[in-house]
Amino acid sequence: MGATQSRQQAAPGAFAAFARFVCCGGGVGLASSFAVTGLASWIPWALANALITVVSTLLATELHARFTFGAGGRATWRQHAQSGGSAAAAYAVTCVAMLVLQQLAAAPGAVLEQVVYLSASALAGVARFAVLRLVVFARNRPQTAATAPTPPVHALLTRTAAPADPAALCHAA
Repeated sequence: MGATQSRQQAAPGAFAAFARFVCCGGGVGLASSFAVTGLASWIPWALANALITVVSTLLATELHARFTFGAGGRATWRQHAQSGGSAAAAYAVTCVAMLVLQQLAAAPGAVLEQVVYLSASALAGVARFAVLRLVVFARNRPQTAATAPTPPVHALLTRTAAPADPAALCHAA
């Protein structure tokens, strides 16, 4: 293959992207839930959740850029920042869910904590998929007037041959 191939792969369909999202993000999320539970035995739960959320978001964003949404390369800083914003919202959802659990059950067991945490994570995950697919890793975004490309200068200055017919030069003739 003599021609250079673009690093950008063809965008997968919605179902394929969602399946990849579930595998990549779900795998990272599942591992994160066990990491939060383990780390929370040494430090406060909210801090453990915050630390694991940061690490898992960096890892998941890279996986989503490379595999889930077909970007074909590493995630950009913009994509990491946008993904981080959606992860902050997911962090809030999981924290609220766990705080509600603590208010409803005086001493919830580890299994109940896992069920609540994973349920909140799944809800936040579906919302994150939509944000990542439609905003962060979106392709062919409509261009606004401010970002619409202008034609090159040489394209504006090219001349066309003048018509030889006098009637074509002046419609009044």
